[in-house]
Amino acid sequence: MTGGVLGITLVAAVLHAVWNAMAHGVSDRLVGFALIGVAYTVIGGATALVLGLPPSAAWPFIVASAVLHVIYTLLLWASYQLGDFSQVYPVARGTAPLVVAAIEVALGHVLPVWQLVGVAVISLGLVSLALDGGRLTRAALPALGAAGATGICIAGYTVVDAGAVRTTPVLVYAAWMFLLQGPVMPVIALLRRGAGWRIPPRVLGAGLGGGVVSLAAYGLILVAQTSGATAAVASLRETSIVFGAVIGTVFFGERFGVGRVIAAAVVARGIALVNL
Repeated sequence: MTGGVLGITLVAAVLHAVWNAMAHGVSDRLVGFALIGVAYTVIGGATALVLGLPPSAAWPFIVASAVLHVIYTLLLWASYQLGDFSQVYPVARGTAPLVVAAIEVALGHVLPVWQLVGVAVISLGLVSLALDGGRLTRAALPALGAAGATGICIAGYTVVDAGAVRTTPVLVYAAWMFLLQGPVMPVIALLRRGAGWRIPPRVLGAGLGGGVVSLAAYGLILVAQTSGATAAVASLRETSIVFGAVIGTVFFGERFGVGRVIAAAVVARGIALVNL
């Protein structure tokens, strides 16, 4: 991994944590997520218009990934409604590689020793996050459950996307996937609030800005992956988990901040081992 790729990946990791923090921190999260969807629709649509249609064989992957992304967004929204950012964000991101590893084993793949160690390290970090403050409270279960389900969706679209990009130009694939998933949250917001609701300027800026930052993070990772250092990029981008825990501690004033940062760092290290 060159210095340039290293820098791009770290910036993408920070941006990923930032857009999630923006989605969590907005005062009206339903509207915030709807505005993120608007940004996806506009930018994805403009890009799709320029790049054209994907190959016909890519459509099943695009539709499947878009559906999984929609479910992921709904679960992420629920997670941020129910729990602290510095807890649910690392749990959501950390659950995904465990599920992917389980899928590989179910398909008959034998995991190397370091990946098995990575799975154990991730599990340790997730347990530490769940046992926040030394015990698992009933009040935390809904948030942890939603975050874990979010991680399962991340694993699902990761597997789908990995299969798709072997035969489809990445930017074309991403543009159409974002275009298909983008309108869903705005439609949900309209159905729940009606057409007459007002959007405060601060919420408008955070929502649209979060969508743009999200797409920027995704684009930077695509650029980094063109270097061929796929495993290294996949490992390094999960430092977003640590950045997320720090953001929750510093900007949201969430409790047990130091413990969560340490647990998030453990999860990130485990993911790095799994991606070796």
